[in-house]
Amino acid sequence: MHFIITDAWLARSRAIHLSGPRLLLALAGLSLLLMLSAALMYHWVFLKGAREGWPVVGTLVRLIVKDEFEQRDRYLRENLDAMARRLGEMQAKLVQLEALGERVSGLAGLNPADVKAVPGRGGALVSGRPLTMEELDSTLAELDALADHGSDLLTVVESRLFDQKVRRMMIPTQHPVEGPLGSAFGWRIDPFTGRSALHTGLDFEAHAGTPILAASGGVVVTQELHPAYGNMVEIDHGNGLVTRYAHASRALVRKGDLVKRGQKVAEVGSTGRSTGPHLHFEVLVQGVAQDPMKFLKAGAEVAAAPVLAAGGQRGPKAARQ
Repeated sequence: MHFIITDAWLARSRAIHLSGPRLLLALAGLSLLLMLSAALMYHWVFLKGAREGWPVVGTLVRLIVKDEFEQRDRYLRENLDAMARRLGEMQAKLVQLEALGERVSGLAGLNPADVKAVPGRGGALVSGRPLTMEELDSTLAELDALADHGSDLLTVVESRLFDQKVRRMMIPTQHPVEGPLGSAFGWRIDPFTGRSALHTGLDFEAHAGTPILAASGGVVVTQELHPAYGNMVEIDHGNGLVTRYAHASRALVRKGDLVKRGQKVAEVGSTGRSTGPHLHFEVLVQGVAQDPMKFLKAGAEVAAAPVLAAGGQRGPKAARQ
């Protein structure tokens, strides 16, 4: 195909020859230019008609916008409904967690009424409606506050239970020796003088060499040979609470040693003011002798174990301090 371009003023002419590939390329470029022009014209007319409210264009715009808004609202509503269902599940789990926290707080010695986070709610469902975004945000804020309260409550309960565990570990409730009770705490006839005298501990019958165990964890504050108590060990458990183990054949700990509950600290003997092998066991609070059996019984009840009977299998002849 040939094109001849003539310039009448300059009296010149120019011939352009288009072969097949060039002609196709030129047609494609022209088509693209026409499409861009039509798109720009349509865009300009559409915007102008929308702004100025042309009847046909305005109606078309409203239909398009309405459809977009409906799709967006439908999408948001579906997501809000899904979030509301998850929110209900979270509320149910937090209520269960709150109930569990109240029960555990009771075990820790806290009053459940003092730690209740929110008042009880209930009633029959009369009607329901979808939640709005504002209501959803408000409910989420309440759940967040409830979760914070539950976390604080469980922290307090954990601290209280830990304190109780430490106190139980420091109270002398471990039976100090395997053997029957020979002489109880209180007034009795002294085996040496034959007169009434206060017995400040418990005498447990046991063979010489029987292990003597620490009734609780603590620090050894005394390990000496006493004229009356013989080879004696004293363990300080804190808060003015001390246990004494007397008449041992030998001590296995020294002053300043840390001992654990149930640790072997000495062996049964008959040193000091004693008529035969046995353990004289005392519990002193602020230096005042207490009945050790109260502590041992309390430990047996906590551990759900039977209390050591005064009967049972007898060992050597009852010894006395």
